[in-house]
Amino acid sequence: MRFVRPTYALTGVTVAAALVLGACGSSDGGSADTGSGAPSAGGSVTYAVDTEPVCYNVHVSPQDITAEIQRSVVDSLVFLDADQKLHPWLASSWETSSDFKTFTFKLRKDVTFTDGTPFDANAVKANFDHIADPKTKSQYASTLIKTYTGTEVVDQYTAKIGFSAPSAPFLQAASTPYLGFYSPKTLQANADKLCSESPAQVGTGPFTVADYTKGQSIKFVKNPNYNWAPEGSAHTGPAYLDTLTIRVLPEDSTRVGVLSSGQVDGARAIPPANVSAVEANKALNVVRLQAAGGTYQIYLNVTRTPLTDQRVRTAIQRGIDLGKDVQAVYFGQYQRAWSPLAPRTPSYDKSLENSWPYDPALAGRLLDEAGWSGRDAEGYRTKDGKRLSLIWPLMPAEYVKDQRQVLGQAVQADLKKIGVEIQRPTFDIGTFITKGYGGEFDVLDSSWARPEPDILRLFFNSASSAATGGQNASFISDPQLDQWTNEGAATLDTKIRDDVYGKTQKRVVDLAASVPVYVPTTVIGISKQVHGLTFDASSWPVFYSTWTDKK
Repeated sequence: MRFVRPTYALTGVTVAAALVLGACGSSDGGSADTGSGAPSAGGSVTYAVDTEPVCYNVHVSPQDITAEIQRSVVDSLVFLDADQKLHPWLASSWETSSDFKTFTFKLRKDVTFTDGTPFDANAVKANFDHIADPKTKSQYASTLIKTYTGTEVVDQYTAKIGFSAPSAPFLQAASTPYLGFYSPKTLQANADKLCSESPAQVGTGPFTVADYTKGQSIKFVKNPNYNWAPEGSAHTGPAYLDTLTIRVLPEDSTRVGVLSSGQVDGARAIPPANVSAVEANKALNVVRLQAAGGTYQIYLNVTRTPLTDQRVRTAIQRGIDLGKDVQAVYFGQYQRAWSPLAPRTPSYDKSLENSWPYDPALAGRLLDEAGWSGRDAEGYRTKDGKRLSLIWPLMPAEYVKDQRQVLGQAVQADLKKIGVEIQRPTFDIGTFITKGYGGEFDVLDSSWARPEPDILRLFFNSASSAATGGQNASFISDPQLDQWTNEGAATLDTKIRDDVYGKTQKRVVDLAASVPVYVPTTVIGISKQVHGLTFDASSWPVFYSTWTDKK
């Protein structure tokens, strides 16, 4: 479930403002020297990740790691560059109705899946129908096409996709791996294997799965027939690398150790405490990229007492010393958040910065006003003999990232000072999902990478309820939030979107429906022998144009 996600990806291609990793130094996301010499084909790269997907099926899984890994296998209809401009990919052109309910795509005629099946309008229909089918149990992709009414096969290479409500953000969504394409053959024969048996997946991408060992690694080999890279890519034709191996190394010390010793060529999720040591290694680069989309937030369930009282929610929001906590846990590598949107997201409201600072005195007054003025033997606040205690479950191990458990301890300590107890029980993944979607927890937490402000509708629109597969983890139902996010979904007019999404951000903070904590940041270590690594708009690495000096 996406509550625990820790995101949403964008297209994996080289774009005008994408970072190209080169021969030296570190970067904060602008550009980097690409090194000397022309790209050369051949060789392999091994890349270490901190988590393995719970499910490898991008149509089902909400995890960012699923989309990041599967970008090598699945392509998309369109891609969105770093300037928020759409370009052709598997679709050569498209038309949008004035009410944003119908999208007609003209498809390329030279694309094939790696099982030999042609990519055509029937494949588009098969994939979108599969995502929308309740039997698929999609935890995220289906929310991107929530009002989908069907795909009309106009002719072999023309597909018309319909929605029952205005869906202006659909084109951006269509650029993501979550709406990428599997072969209709594999959907028909192996749909039940796509989660657990990665080799069963067949796409049109630049790589195919060659070998998979659960919990350890997945090996990709280049697709020799690949010749349909998106417009704007650094090159055409097959990928440069012969093989790409992803190793799963959850332990931070192990991941950093194999990177530093040269046993892997790159590693994601470099712990902030280790960044300086990796930077000092002359054989490595360090790259930092802030993600666009939703910040890492603590969602307060407004339907559960005592969080039904806005004064209690605001007290919690203002009673956490976020600046100190984020600095202490992340050593200055991550930025404290002020909005539900990250700064790189279109329509980000900069005016929220510094507008709700840490204020334990205010928090105390609000709790007194709300009637939580008593204290028990342990110093926690009480009302009518009941302790002010909230349940915030620990993430299941499959979803732990960014040392969030440590950060949670700092939050617990801050709230204890103002008399609020935070309980952090553990559950298996099945129980966690059932209880989370059932609204049985007071607090949930997540981050979400997507360079599209429509993500606010996913978070805070009442139609995005957990009961219907949405991600409204605060369970808020507010007419103004519904109105503004619906208006944003019905237009691509920048002025209107900035207005309605700006008001949405402010109201979320004012209602204390969530506590924005930090801006998710990709921190990667990579060998200086690796070149041409690019990052998509979700700040995830893309290996299509990557090449290596090692042969």
